[in-house]
Amino acid sequence: MVDKQRILIVDDDNNIAELISLYLVKECYDTLIVNDGESALEKIPEFKPDLMLLDIMLPGIDGYEVCRQVRATSDLPIIMLSAKGETFDKVLGLQLGADDYIEKPFDSKEMVARVKAVLRRTVSKAAPVPEVTGDGIDAVSYPDLLINLTNYSVTYKGHTIDMPPKELELLYFLASSPNRVFTREQLLDRIWGYEYSGDTRTVDVHIKRIREKIGDNDSWRISTIWGKGYKFETL
Repeated sequence: MVDKQRILIVDDDNNIAELISLYLVKECYDTLIVNDGESALEKIPEFKPDLMLLDIMLPGIDGYEVCRQVRATSDLPIIMLSAKGETFDKVLGLQLGADDYIEKPFDSKEMVARVKAVLRRTVSKAAPVPEVTGDGIDAVSYPDLLINLTNYSVTYKGHTIDMPPKELELLYFLASSPNRVFTREQLLDRIWGYEYSGDTRTVDVHIKRIREKIGDNDSWRISTIWGKGYKFETL
């Protein structure tokens, strides 16, 4: 079973928390709701979230203190939620280590877009470090395949492959995170940006073209995970 990205929702208003969860589940995220700061700190090691949506005004330990304690030991991405829209409150949250700040009431599409944007930055940071040559060239290398992001070139079995920028960027992104499954929506967000107005068939078309140009290899392949998305699989 393909692991979904996990989001911990921390809000003492369960109606708001359930609504947030509904929107995120529709985007194929796995969610867990807790209603106070102490429970959030307890659930982080168990749930292992990829991101936390953290309300500031919580009973007991408030969101600021939760953020401070989490950031002392972890780089877990945090988006703070609050009805407090003063600049001081936003600055304080960001200074404590929050990655973003959303003011209530918020638009559901904007909330989802901000979650995706923060996770996208996190995926980029967490990806295996690409091969960097002595000339400072960023490249990902596998048997028979070299994807060079510096000069936007792809070499397969010693031959340069003509590949438009989006195809190359898609291949590079998948190859930079081997064996990790990405949904079509995640790939659209990462390569085309979350404001892109096209649909997920764009990803399918680009994958098809990439496969036609480089095929499979005894050491790797681009695998389709039916109902989910794609991954660059090492064999």
